[in-house]
Amino acid sequence: MNVVRPLLALVLWFAPAGLAAEETAVSNQGGALLSVEEPAAYREEEYRAPVPVTLSGATVVSTAEAHALWQGDKAAFIDVLPRQPKPANLPEGTVWNEKPRVSIEGAIWLPNTGYGKLADVTLSYFRAGVEKATDGDKEKAVLFFCLPDCWMSWNAAKRALELGYLHVYWYPEGSEGWAAAGHPTVELQPEPEPGQ
Repeated sequence: MNVVRPLLALVLWFAPAGLAAEETAVSNQGGALLSVEEPAAYREEEYRAPVPVTLSGATVVSTAEAHALWQGDKAAFIDVLPRQPKPANLPEGTVWNEKPRVSIEGAIWLPNTGYGKLADVTLSYFRAGVEKATDGDKEKAVLFFCLPDCWMSWNAAKRALELGYLHVYWYPEGSEGWAAAGHPTVELQPEPEPGQ
């Protein structure tokens, strides 16, 4: 039985998110190093996996750099962590306890907008949310995040670039890196959909 692949997956899953790609690289059976390269298109599967250290057109920031932007009110912060919908077929009387989203204070939450492919309604929701966060100014800086090793924020930042935003930041350490540094957090509610 080949145990190298499952062990490699475990190593990559538990590797610290803040390390550079070279530091998270692991040897495969042939001794070659595996690293995460920036794809040309959106990531459309395995969203919780090691991410690249770059995003063409965007500025990748550390926790310290994200905090400096936050303190100086230099960027709109947008959380794109997915939100699990309430199952439609719950038995009558079942209590649905949604997990609270504890995130960066002052951020807005646009759940489910970091997938590789978005339905038109979700893309419109994303566009409206970013416009609200930036007051419709495509020159205003905007920072995207979710969790460490999560492609959702990478995809969302890439999407903002394609929508014409000029100063896009990507914070790969996300809310967990922020909280671990002792920076202010708050429980967020999703940004209402237009018409709500």
